[in-house]
Amino acid sequence: MTPGPGRRLIPAYLVTGGRPVPTGPALDRLAVLVRTDAHVPPDVGSEQRRLCELLEPGALTVVECAAHLDLPVSATVFLATDLVAAGHLHARPPIPRAGEIDRSLVERLLVGLRSLH
Repeated sequence: MTPGPGRRLIPAYLVTGGRPVPTGPALDRLAVLVRTDAHVPPDVGSEQRRLCELLEPGALTVVECAAHLDLPVSATVFLATDLVAAGHLHARPPIPRAGEIDRSLVERLLVGLRSLH
């Protein structure tokens, strides 16, 4: 049976080496990944190499990387965790959501700005 469009030739669980948990602390799916200057050795797996190449022009979240690599987010977390542990990637926690704005503070700011005219 040949794979259809969008089907992977290699199952995603093989990308993780069949491990049930990552080698280091698992990354948040919204963690921002950035490529380091460290040289990627030739023995790194093809999926890990693709992830490093994907991040060369800039930063992406784990979820965005998964979409570009056509991998499940859980498998991408494994790859990224290994690459962070090896020093090939930096991971930054996701940017927290902004809290509620204090309306009275904004109103006082507007009053102050209006008084400058």
